[in-house]
Amino acid sequence: MTRLAVRDLTVEYVTGGYRMRPLEDLSFTAEDGQLVVLLGPSGCGKTTLLSCLAGLLTPTAGSIVVDDTEVTELRGTARSDYRRNTVGVVFQAFNLIPSLSALGNVMVPLRLAGNSRSFARGKARGLLEQVDLADRADHRPAQLSGGQQQRVAIARALAQDPPLVIADEPTAHLDSVQVEGILRLIRDIAAAGRLVIVATHDARITQLADRVVELVKHRAEPPAEPVELHLDEGELLFRQGDRSDVVYVVRSGCVRIFRELADGTEERLTDIGVGAYFGELGPLLDLPRSASARAIEPTELVGLGPQAFRARFHRP
Repeated sequence: MTRLAVRDLTVEYVTGGYRMRPLEDLSFTAEDGQLVVLLGPSGCGKTTLLSCLAGLLTPTAGSIVVDDTEVTELRGTARSDYRRNTVGVVFQAFNLIPSLSALGNVMVPLRLAGNSRSFARGKARGLLEQVDLADRADHRPAQLSGGQQQRVAIARALAQDPPLVIADEPTAHLDSVQVEGILRLIRDIAAAGRLVIVATHDARITQLADRVVELVKHRAEPPAEPVELHLDEGELLFRQGDRSDVVYVVRSGCVRIFRELADGTEERLTDIGVGAYFGELGPLLDLPRSASARAIEPTELVGLGPQAFRARFHRP
């Protein structure tokens, strides 16, 4: 029986001088036999989370427990054994070896685990039969359709009979005909003794899931009426990374938009004066704040929900 528990998971890194947190205080559990969908748009941390589950990335904080194994504490040989025996990975871009046949690609993890060639060949043929590709065993990736390549990738992920299988956008490169077959296959492999985690931005896949984990918190209900705010000099309005539900218009005073850098300093982006608005993309696109805002003198603001903003500024 496979059980996954993620607790208070945070991943932080520095890129371009900015400190980024694609995951912050994420918690969820999943049980044996379940198909769990990680849902969210590009950039929300889906692939980062899968990398942590696979033991490929060590989080900044938090815990990942698969059965009785604390994945975040694994090092060296123990981590390699976990990757080899506990988790199977289905990559978005298939990641098949072009010079090998479908059979050869599925044999790779079996041979790397020390199995004989004859054992690896026999098991790989059985796995290709399981994914309905027995008649394409001798074909190389270039001779296979996208859906067929993904089936090979799934068979390879199952080679070591892992109790945990993770798939990163497994239908991203497939047409509608191929998508149906791959989703049916993924649903089938989520059975007793195995837990399947799928990351996707496609909400249609949630209809097949036993559990959906949304990685982006939806914004709060925007205000129906304009909201008036007063900021003292130096008072912070919002910080980068905060959820956003309101567009602001400056009635008096001035607001500085800036980014907080990893070294603790700030990068000034612009100053917003009377009559101008700011912070509109977050509420309109349901994105977190990409910068911070602070009053640089006593300031009066009006906060507008997305619909009120579009109505006032005649935006479609």
